[in-house]
Amino acid sequence: MSNTVSIKYFSGYIRNYKSLCAELGIDAGLSREKREEEILKAAFVRWGMDMMSRMYGMFAFAIFDGDTEKLYCVRDQVGQKQMFYSVCGGKFLCSGDIDELASDSRYEKHLNMRMLQQYLFYGFPIGDETFYEGIKKLMPGHYVVWDGKTAEVYRYFKPEFEPDYSKNADDWAKEIEDVVEEILGEERGDAELPYKESFLSGGVDSSYLFAASDAVQANTVGYSDEGFDESALARQTAEILGKKFGVKMITPEEYFERIPVVIDKIGQPLGDASAVAFSIGCKAVKEHADVVYSGEGIDEFFGGYNAHKRVLPEDWTYLTCSHIMSEDYVRSIMLGFDENVKAVQPVERLWSEVQPLDDLNRKLVIDISLWLEGDIYLNTDRTSTACGIELHTPFSDLRLFDVARRIPAEYKFREEQNKYVFRKAAASKLPDEIAFRKKVGFPVPVRKWLSDEKFNKPIADKLFGETSRKFFNQDEIKKLWTSYLNGDTVLWSRVYAIYAFLIWYDLKFS
Repeated sequence: MSNTVSIKYFSGYIRNYKSLCAELGIDAGLSREKREEEILKAAFVRWGMDMMSRMYGMFAFAIFDGDTEKLYCVRDQVGQKQMFYSVCGGKFLCSGDIDELASDSRYEKHLNMRMLQQYLFYGFPIGDETFYEGIKKLMPGHYVVWDGKTAEVYRYFKPEFEPDYSKNADDWAKEIEDVVEEILGEERGDAELPYKESFLSGGVDSSYLFAASDAVQANTVGYSDEGFDESALARQTAEILGKKFGVKMITPEEYFERIPVVIDKIGQPLGDASAVAFSIGCKAVKEHADVVYSGEGIDEFFGGYNAHKRVLPEDWTYLTCSHIMSEDYVRSIMLGFDENVKAVQPVERLWSEVQPLDDLNRKLVIDISLWLEGDIYLNTDRTSTACGIELHTPFSDLRLFDVARRIPAEYKFREEQNKYVFRKAAASKLPDEIAFRKKVGFPVPVRKWLSDEKFNKPIADKLFGETSRKFFNQDEIKKLWTSYLNGDTVLWSRVYAIYAFLIWYDLKFS
């Protein structure tokens, strides 16, 4: 049967390839490309779609079974790699690059206005729809089967939290340490990837990853603007660990010049301003490294955001940690507002499923399922790939989630400390001053730069240009822009999200 199975698409990295090769009788010394192809085929033949529960890493792939003449299109459990699909003229198209589908001659390109409305609510393309009518996003933990006539979507994984109260904080910290060592041991053991570097901010996640990994150099971005620059903290961490350190200082001119490039490569609008900084960082690192570690996943697995601590009224639905515009506001600003498109729609099914959980874990399921994949991984996967970087996110490994999902909430938040037991684990590799440092995040001065007349003329030109007049109430856009310039800086995220959409539309539809 294995001779009738073929791989039509693969993007990613199978981290536990050695154990899989041993179990499946595959020569682990094959080239990486051939090895991964053989693993996928042999695993499919032996386990069918249960193969995903045995594979650790990041992946999106399409596998064809010649015996049944079915194509299986798969995305990893938390969505580290992108996957999109469409049925056009009786043909099934799939790719991790949405532009590949949107530019296919068989696809007739139309803007999905429903997604524009949802995007304005959230600031990122949420859920399984995309900005292209007729192109769907395969959600994390799902696969789609094409039998030549119809495409059926199945869910093979969902993040489930089941607190285990039999262990104390020290026990959980030790289990985290052991799993981190197992995961990074596999990374170190890959002879085809002998040289790696790491991204490093001032926070505990990237610091622990850098300390525990085989990365030889840390890299970060910095700014001259006080209050936004984490490079001094990152440098301090690298010096304590005795490893090399590099920083790319970003100017406002470079940042604004890079925005259209990033929006183009991401493929859909994204209101996350950190994507541009991350892209500039990737471009700089590419000069001396091809494989780079990054610490995504921990905040969503262990509860790292302030939104995770806030108590919601009982009748509220948690609309992810990134909800930037209310329905009333979107109604006022968007021409053609559709009353049938509600902000709650991408969330409500999941929210109903997680009601038996405690307040923290309900929020974590929503953020893992929608925000992590729809914003964070969309940003990091597409921007790093566009720069020629292979980004490894070991802390997104399912084995670490399996620990996180069993840890009671009181060990994730203790007093004002978030990710408490994860920090205890990190303290095995880091000084306490770093392991228990208050979360800084990845701040970008664009919120300040947007108001500077030296840089913001192109932004104003877009906000009040021809494309904007197609989609937005210009009186309301003027109110937004004026209020922001007059000091209501919290509005920056709305301005940036609208600006990002307008850039994307002009790039893809003009």
